[in-house]
Amino acid sequence: MVAVPAPLIRRIVLCLALATPAIVFRLTGFAPNPVLDLVVFGTAVVAASFMLAWAAEAAQKDISGALAIAILALIAVLPEYAVDLYYAFRSGSDPAYEQFAAANMTGSNRLLLGFGWPLVVLVSLAVARRALRGRASGALPGEKARILHLPQTSRLDIGVLAIVSVLAFAIPAMGHIAIWFGVLLIAVFAAYLWRAGRVADDGEPEEFVGQAANIANLPTLARRWTFTGMFVVSAAIILSSAEPFANALVDSGRSLGVDSFFLVQWLAPLASEAPEFIVAVLFALRGQGAAAIGTLIASKINQWTLLVGSLPLAHFVGGGGAALPLDGRQLEEFVLTASQTLLGVAIIISLRFSRSAALALVALFALQFAVTGETGRYVLSAVHVAAAIALLVVRRRDIVPTITAPFRREPTSRSLPGTPAPSVSSESAPTQEPAPTRR
Repeated sequence: MVAVPAPLIRRIVLCLALATPAIVFRLTGFAPNPVLDLVVFGTAVVAASFMLAWAAEAAQKDISGALAIAILALIAVLPEYAVDLYYAFRSGSDPAYEQFAAANMTGSNRLLLGFGWPLVVLVSLAVARRALRGRASGALPGEKARILHLPQTSRLDIGVLAIVSVLAFAIPAMGHIAIWFGVLLIAVFAAYLWRAGRVADDGEPEEFVGQAANIANLPTLARRWTFTGMFVVSAAIILSSAEPFANALVDSGRSLGVDSFFLVQWLAPLASEAPEFIVAVLFALRGQGAAAIGTLIASKINQWTLLVGSLPLAHFVGGGGAALPLDGRQLEEFVLTASQTLLGVAIIISLRFSRSAALALVALFALQFAVTGETGRYVLSAVHVAAAIALLVVRRRDIVPTITAPFRREPTSRSLPGTPAPSVSSESAPTQEPAPTRR
């Protein structure tokens, strides 16, 4: 008889308890109030997302290779995709939903870079600062506590993100997302997976944290049954909750007098991104800052390729035309999101992420909530682009090595897309431990 760790059992039971009201609502068709529906189904999505995150991370102990990369990448982003693709599918038959099709993606994308990246960097540098002070008997730390260094293996991810950030500007230029362009983005994602899957593995064991560690430490058979069961249950909860959660977001905005677009753009991403942020911060707290930021870089690639590329296909399947139309508001959101991505690439292209750059990203992210007009949004986008160009001029020597990285066939050590080399630079963290990717 295998003894499953008590903390894992308690967490799973808690997640299932939080998701139970949503299951009851869904099975009975009970929908008393849009706001209550939003809370019930949103809670279920968050709870299931945590189970999905633990299972996907622990599964890396048993699954390897390019196919596993694709499977785990798709599983890990299920919460976000379920909501966004529902809006795109619904927009095919109901034009009123066209405005929401890309809202979740742009909000999630900007939240990831404007809040997630800086959070991981600042936590990592704080950990490094504390460790260095302890070693130096109170001496002030230098560059090690001010700059997070990324390993050379991160150039593949940064190079792909750089290419995608340029392609992203084609969307507002066209005024829609055509199916052919969506297929192109999906092909970029597939090529990225293929390229990452061909990189040699160094054979070092993965390190797991939290509940993923409790699952990974189980005997082989018990571990596989556990994460498979968690996959099935959490995916079922997410897929069954996606439609009512998405509709509740829109209906709650109407009933409360709040902009529904705003709720779709920011509340849904908070639910879907929370587990990933927590896992990344846990790695940062363990001194694995480079690995933590690597997972979030991979998430950006995933969103700009597979997610955006899937939207026009879902729209078409739902009864729409060969392109997902974008109104004026969505166009400005795409411009702002693409310009922020370009700035993010410019910041990390030299494989250095400073505290000042992290604070600047947070400040620009916060500023967008004060700048709500169309003209202001375009001005803010121009600020992003201008800052990116200035940084790229200063770091021009890193441009060619980064852009060509996805096309080079040099041996490196990686396990999944977005995972930096197992050995974290001594400049970035006090420990040198491998970490699995989240997406």
